Amino acid sequence: MNRDAMTCGGCVLSAAGGAGATLVWVTSKRARRYLGGGFEDEGTDFGRLFTELPLVALAGAVLPAVVWALFAYALSRRGRRRSDLHE
Repeated sequence: MNRDAMTCGGCVLSAAGGAGATLVWVTSKRARRYLGGGFEDEGTDFGRLFTELPLVALAGAVLPAVVWALFAYALSRRGRRRSDLHE
């Protein structure tokens, strides 16, 4: 697999992970409770939005990228071992 395809795959996976993690966080009971789940905006805590949401999005984007990088590294090592055996 060429390097451009591996890079594109990692970026797509990272974007999907960030969007998926954000969607899961927004629809969770915990987020709904702090973002207006109370009666007449009792319990609305926008501090949670500004602290947790960026961390959730970052973790959702970084974790798939790290997994993809380990996968790409393992594939490249396997390819190098095969080429070393054929020499």
